[in-house]
Amino acid sequence: MNLHELAPVAGSTHVGKRKGRGTGTGNGKTAGRGHKGQKARSGGKVRVGFEGGQMPLVRRIPKRGFNNIFAKPLTAINVGSLNAFEDGAVVDAAALIEKGILHECKYGLKVLANGKLTKKVTVKAAAFSESAKAKIEEAGGKAEVV
Repeated sequence: MNLHELAPVAGSTHVGKRKGRGTGTGNGKTAGRGHKGQKARSGGKVRVGFEGGQMPLVRRIPKRGFNNIFAKPLTAINVGSLNAFEDGAVVDAAALIEKGILHECKYGLKVLANGKLTKKVTVKAAAFSESAKAKIEEAGGKAEVV
């Protein structure tokens, strides 16, 4: 095999459309833009959400509630997934990531009560639901707020 014999696999490439190159191409004259109007002009674009002068949907719908842009949402985990650890283990965000139960924990961990806990573990998290705390202590473990 020589350098001049190299070619891409058949069907893996295609030639781009050459617009405005004569009527025989099917894309000549107006180059697929139609006749006149805003979209036929150069630079003729409309901004996102523009509805032709009609009051946009975003402005027609009433504002509701409050959205805190500075909120730091906690990563939630259920008590049932703590059974992956051995008795006496210390469970925190790093341990959960290492086990592959979590992918990331950006702002902190909150333990929720879904599932059954059979292991006696010490859990370190930013927050616990009341019932999750009760389940951990019922199994003989400890719930520590970090």
